[in-house]
Parts: sequence; structure tokens; C-alpha cells
Amino acid sequence: MSGRRRALGLWLVLLLALAAAAAPATADPYEDGLKAYSRGDYADALKLWRPLAEQGDAHAQLEIGVMYFYGKGVPEDQAMGVTWYRRAAEQGLAEAQHELAVRYFNGEGVPQDYGESARWSQEAADRGHVTAQGQLGLKYEYGEGVPQDYVQAHKWYNLAASRSPAPDGLAVKNRDGVAAKMTPAQIAEAQRLAREWRPR
Repeated sequence: MSGRRRALGLWLVLLLALAAAAAPATADPYEDGLKAYSRGDYADALKLWRPLAEQGDAHAQLEIGVMYFYGKGVPEDQAMGVTWYRRAAEQGLAEAQHELAVRYFNGEGVPQDYGESARWSQEAADRGHVTAQGQLGLKYEYGEGVPQDYVQAHKWYNLAASRSPAPDGLAVKNRDGVAAKMTPAQIAEAQRLAREWRPR
């Protein structure tokens, strides 16, 4: 009798374990939206992301911005894309801030405005966005939306170069190029600023 009870108990434990394994994992609408988007099911991605975005999820807002900007599952509407980028950017999402900087620089979905572009590049760069750091270096080197400043340009190029996956990439070339226009004291100052920089 006790052996039979033990066998039933083991079967019950086994059945419960199998039921738990078969139960679906907790749904993550954002991740599910990424999967839908990657397989080209834009309607499903939008259905999953829109409620999150309307509740203030910055990542979902960015994704919806991309969908509108490039017409993925919705009619292409660059201005609407920028609206969603801005919502995410204002919450501090560096990738959205960088996207907004690019749109202002190119005049896509908004009037071209180098000052606004530089402002959003600065926000993203301050948060450690590597591409934005390189772009901010360019803006300082050529005085696009900010006063021309080789020290700041070198600093931002240096930061981008140190964190870029390609150590011989564009940021290194840009840093070395601007260094050729600088005095040794300016280079030393730029290097000091880069060493002391911490992400926001």
C-alpha cells in the first residue's frame, strides 16, 4: 500500500513538472514585437508595441518611430516617426536621441536645424552612445550647430574610438585628423577631458 502511494506521488510530481514545462512562459510584449518585426510581421509588432508606447515605454516608442519613418507596416510618415523618436528621446533613451539628432541634421521629418541636431547629439553622447560621440566630434570639428572647438572634437572622437568595436575605424581617423590641427597643449587637454568623462 505504501509502495503504491509512493508511486502515485511520484507520478503526480512528474505530471506537475510536465504541466509546468508545457505552460507558456510569461509573455514579454516588447520582445514578442521584436520577433514579429524581424520576421516581417509589422502589423503584429505594431499591435504589441503601441500599447506599451502609449503607456510611456521609450523602447517601444523608438520602434514605432522607426516603423513610421521607414513605412514598415504603416504608411511612411517621417514627421510621425520623428514625433515618436522625440517621445523616447525626452525620456533619456540615447538611441532615440541619436535618431533625432540625425533627423534634424538631415532635415528629415523636421526642418533642418544644426543647433537642435547638436543638442540631441550631446544628450546621446553624454549617455555613452558611441555613434553620437563620433557625430558630436564632427560637429565640434566643423562648427555645425556648436562653436568650432578642436579640443571638444578630439575628446569626443577619442571617446568614440576607445569604445568602438573597430579600433582602426572612422573615429580613430577623425581623432588623428583633428590632432594634426592642434597644439600639444590642446591635445593634452582633450585627452584629460576624455579620461575624466563619465556617462550620465
